[in-house]
Amino acid sequence: MTAESAPLIAVLDYGIGNLHSAQKALEKGGADARLTRDPGLIADAAGVVLPGVGAFGACMDALRSVGLEDPALAAAASGRPFLGICVGMQMLFTRSEESPESAGLGLIPGIVEWIPPGPKIPQMQWNRLDLRLSDDPMLAGLSDDRWVYFVHSLHGVPDDPAVVAATVEYGTTINAAFRLDNVFAAQFHPEKSSRPGLTLLANFVRGCSVEEAA
Repeated sequence: MTAESAPLIAVLDYGIGNLHSAQKALEKGGADARLTRDPGLIADAAGVVLPGVGAFGACMDALRSVGLEDPALAAAASGRPFLGICVGMQMLFTRSEESPESAGLGLIPGIVEWIPPGPKIPQMQWNRLDLRLSDDPMLAGLSDDRWVYFVHSLHGVPDDPAVVAATVEYGTTINAAFRLDNVFAAQFHPEKSSRPGLTLLANFVRGCSVEEAA
């Protein structure tokens, strides 16, 4: 992919976590990835990424405080590829048990729940994805190499189980990725997940290239 053809991807910059790692990984996948708070750039981008680490409520407060909630919702409503990563994934849900006073973006109807008691919490390890939506273009090319890196204590439980794209086993079955229309969300960190993670991000960039060409 040439520099001229690299799709513009907006990485929402709301001051939480290591946003540069997601940006750099998207650049490796062939994107013109830019950390931004500019609503105009977000509206012009071929795709939008919402990363996140830390607590659900703090992340939602930060997103709102810099004026990025409405641009994020508008981007998702536009039909362009939209990717949530880790707590960014959780923010796409309606609410979270971690911060019951904070409303999520509501793009994926459902609740972010604590991982059931049993295994060590948080899950901080590599784990193997079990693909539920194996034909999803975001999961193309993963084949048998599906070990990805997790750091989390909660997981998304959608109202509609059909939107679960992948799970892992951790004491019980844990939801790890989701697909609802143009929105894809991953609980794991693709930017820290070596080849499988970079493959997933390259798939996202490829989808943005198609969007940009349309």
